[in-house]
Amino acid sequence: MKVFKGRVVTPGEVTAEAVVTHEGFNTLASLQMALQFGDKEVKCGDQNNSELHGKPLIGKALCLPQTIGSTTGGLVLYCACAMKKNPACMLFSGHIDSLAAAGAVLADVWVEGVTMPVVDSLGDEFLNYVKDGMKVTVKPDGEVCVE
Repeated sequence: MKVFKGRVVTPGEVTAEAVVTHEGFNTLASLQMALQFGDKEVKCGDQNNSELHGKPLIGKALCLPQTIGSTTGGLVLYCACAMKKNPACMLFSGHIDSLAAAGAVLADVWVEGVTMPVVDSLGDEFLNYVKDGMKVTVKPDGEVCVE
């Protein structure tokens, strides 16, 4: 087990299976089709992300360097939470961008019954260490344990 410490963007505690990308995560391209057409597993629809394309994202610990793409990304993330089709948590190796942060914070404040902890600034070592399928536990103080 290895422990990493990051900055809490939205608080919470969760344990989930990791899905990992070293590429930028395009929130719109990854989630839009699944949310629009009722994909119960919310499989990643971004054909440009070879590491995530076709993998279920709902209830997973999404480990990523950054989000990229459309300015609607924050709204799409908020909608995923409102529909209860969100990742269990989002764990950024670098700094979160303002759009993803806005979506996560709005969901945290406005969506009852949904907690999606978001932690950023976990470092490159985190993203190099964590692999698909590993168990990830997020603590309220920004500590992330990877087994």
